[in-house]
Amino acid sequence: MTDQLPRPRSVRRRLALATAAVAAAGIAAVSALVFTSPAQAATTLGASAAESGRYFGAAVAGNRLSEAGYANTLGTEFNSVVAENAMKWDATEPNPGQFNFSGGDQIVSWAQARGMAVRGHTLVWHAQQPGWVEGLTGNNLRNAMVNHITGVANHYEGDVFAWDVVNEAFEWDGSRRQSNLQQQLGNGWIEEAFRAADAADPNARLCYNDYGTDGINAKSTAIYNMVRDFQSRGVPIDCVGFQTHVSAGDNLSSYQSNLQRFAELGVDVEITELDVGGSGSGQAATYETVVNACMAVSRCTGITVWGVTDKYSWRDDDPLLFDDNYQKKQAYTAVLNALNEGGGTC
Repeated sequence: MTDQLPRPRSVRRRLALATAAVAAAGIAAVSALVFTSPAQAATTLGASAAESGRYFGAAVAGNRLSEAGYANTLGTEFNSVVAENAMKWDATEPNPGQFNFSGGDQIVSWAQARGMAVRGHTLVWHAQQPGWVEGLTGNNLRNAMVNHITGVANHYEGDVFAWDVVNEAFEWDGSRRQSNLQQQLGNGWIEEAFRAADAADPNARLCYNDYGTDGINAKSTAIYNMVRDFQSRGVPIDCVGFQTHVSAGDNLSSYQSNLQRFAELGVDVEITELDVGGSGSGQAATYETVVNACMAVSRCTGITVWGVTDKYSWRDDDPLLFDDNYQKKQAYTAVLNALNEGGGTC
């Protein structure tokens, strides 16, 4: 299928992402977002996701890359990475205007050497701010935020295909989180952040990212309304990230329909921090539900699990696809089968 009209900015980004995902898996690049499944099913997560133009990534800690099991599993199974902490504000700008990109650069270089795509996380967040930011007020905080976004996004321009521009700015009831950013800058600060990111890297896909949005609820609806408003006013937003920190057996009955309603606004959706507490068939079934939902929504461009192995997960309920010894769990098989059976377009 060929689009005869000039593609808007977000569509050009989706094309670039699809091409990157396919290349990362060693599959020939294509000129449209339509993919056909091969006769033989893929045997790794990244290669299987790439067959439909999607990515399957993992959150990465640079200090783990020297561990053979960690590096081998990451490089073999995934076609995308995101830094767990190395690109956050406290890591990249510990002092005003003095940037330190060493941690992020390590991850980018490692990934690029293996043909893997890189997501950026996160430009602005209420947590993990350096101490010098926490006491700023008014325009001093505004200028610091814009300067930070500009410095980081400029540095990684061309290396990062998508940014979580703003992270976790809403409460469970749909109200704005009363962070220093909200209290000092007012309701316009999220829009300001997206406009600054767009100016700093016009080709990166710009995402809003949050947790607790797994179904249609007060929080996801508030974000939906923000995205709809942004779309109506031309604020540059390309995608919404659904963290999806869940547990086996959680009610995900409206998960797919929630993804779909955002997609129908004209933005892509991404599962950005997936992990599922539990074990055995229950954990596998929940992973399968999430992956099937993404595969069923054409604008769901990819999935990232929040870590490679249970050994280093931020949770203590063994939520990932590989155990402490890098052995594939039942959930891994469920995910791979769902990716291989999903096919479709992206």
